Amino acid sequence: MSALLRVQELTAGYGAAPVLHGVDLTVPAGTILAVLGANGAGKTTLLRTLSGLLRPTHGRIRYDGTDLRATPVEQMVRLGIAHVPEGRGVVTELTVDENLRLGGLWRRDRADARRALTEVYDLFEPLARRRHHPGHQLSGGERQMLALGRALVGRPRLLLLDEPSLGLAPRVTAQIMALLRTLRDTTGLTVLLVEQNVRSALSVADQGVVMSLGRIVARDDAASLRADADLRHVYLGF
Repeated sequence: MSALLRVQELTAGYGAAPVLHGVDLTVPAGTILAVLGANGAGKTTLLRTLSGLLRPTHGRIRYDGTDLRATPVEQMVRLGIAHVPEGRGVVTELTVDENLRLGGLWRRDRADARRALTEVYDLFEPLARRRHHPGHQLSGGERQMLALGRALVGRPRLLLLDEPSLGLAPRVTAQIMALLRTLRDTTGLTVLLVEQNVRSALSVADQGVVMSLGRIVARDDAASLRADADLRHVYLGF
């Protein structure tokens, strides 16, 4: 299985304070990689660096053979990279439909952009019912669906997803995790999933890495990480 994303010796941070220290990652195409760890481990900083919101001070990021270190954020979107940050990022003044259309504004194939919009409504039936409602009227689960749906309208190849279960009911979390598995299996979507709900993340992931203080301290297939009691107790809190 070919690698869609390769990260080598990645160092990044804020100002003079590094947060990531020599991070190495390989993400095969069409897989889900769970990035696990406690608060402050560097998980969100990793996604922000991969999506171009934060520039690395050292290391390499290659996506499908392209060096991302100096690639503008808007070009990353065109290359097929979508980032759904923690906090959902919904434009609350806009309707559901307007939010979703934002995800496809850059696309030249307008007919396929319309098809992608229809597919998102098929995936998220609550959004279809509320397509003319403004974002501030949505529940937390619906806002998460909307943020994820907006990313999917752009037909990404790589989805960077930060804490999708945060503040959601277990039933909604289970639905979103099941959707990620379905998208991987039916469209070949590659997902980098940052998640503190370790059980949920490992239930859908193919592989996982554990971060601590900006470094990767463990990596294995998801089933092995789930079964490693010592690792779970020390780094993952269950």
